[in-house]
Amino acid sequence: MGRCMKVKRIMSNVATSDLKKAKAFYGDILGLELIMDHGWFQTYGSGATMTVQVSFGTEGGSGTPVPDLSIEVDDLDAALARFHRAGVAIEYGPVNEPWGVRRFYVRDPFGKLVNILQHGC
Repeated sequence: MGRCMKVKRIMSNVATSDLKKAKAFYGDILGLELIMDHGWFQTYGSGATMTVQVSFGTEGGSGTPVPDLSIEVDDLDAALARFHRAGVAIEYGPVNEPWGVRRFYVRDPFGKLVNILQHGC
């Protein structure tokens, strides 16, 4: 047997010619920190430990499309207010789902469908 291998991190990479749009959506609205900046490639994240997950589905639940990205927040109402103030259209929700989450969908500036959710609502 070979040496054990463990996945330490999963990153989503999105191609863009306008990094300012990423800052406005993921930095300014969602409050993620710019944790790496090469000028041509930037990474936003959090110093907090995050769970590594990759999800697959035939739908997003409640008949919605599968989102490209899901972001769990601790205060969905605060997140919703930030998106409203920024003029970002809400594509679905907010709604309390039968499996115990409250969520809404938005599109990021690159066309990715983003599921913003809070557990235990």
